[in-house]
Amino acid sequence: MTSASGILSVSDLARRIPRGAAPGQRFLLGIAGPPGAGKSTLAQRLCAELGRSGRPAVVAPMDGYHLRNEVLRARGALARKGEPDTFDAAGFVTDLRALRQTPIGEPVPWPLFDRAIDEPTHGGVIVRDEGIVLVEGNYLLLTGAEAPGWAEVRGLLDICWYLDAPRAVLTERLLHRHTVGGRSAAEASTKVTDSDLRNADLIAASRHRADQVLTAADAGYRIG
Repeated sequence: MTSASGILSVSDLARRIPRGAAPGQRFLLGIAGPPGAGKSTLAQRLCAELGRSGRPAVVAPMDGYHLRNEVLRARGALARKGEPDTFDAAGFVTDLRALRQTPIGEPVPWPLFDRAIDEPTHGGVIVRDEGIVLVEGNYLLLTGAEAPGWAEVRGLLDICWYLDAPRAVLTERLLHRHTVGGRSAAEASTKVTDSDLRNADLIAASRHRADQVLTAADAGYRIG
């Protein structure tokens, strides 16, 4: 149900997630969008709401597929960390396929990203009994022409939503993220301008491929 203001609550959004998975198979919902849009927050809120309604869910972030810093350093790509080629896209696709093909009840390890050490952690979460997996990340809707290695992702998701946010909001959140992470104000500004916002522009070009587009509004989300 949509409020008179056109804003959907998280419980409204949870009710929009279809019960379309075949018996014993997981339903994969993608949440795409630019860095700083609030994808992780939305995924965690949806996960909690689905659990309360008797539909066990788990969040499977794309961030766990960051290449390790030593690999990026060897490639001269550490300053570009977060761009499409600084992830293990092939590993991400392989594990998405495992989520689809492995019956509910059988474990599928999924890596997470630890911001405290700025590195992925293998098997950070084990997907086992959950019937719904909320896959959140930047590059879920890209084509191979836009970024090699990512084209198969969309076909492995049952549906995919796009979470948008104004550029000024993204900039403010990303600056805060980087300064909290230890960068100076100047370093954070360079990272946001030279990398994050360029990524956001690339991701925005994939927006039209989403099943629906959301924007945070007050305590809920507006469609379109």
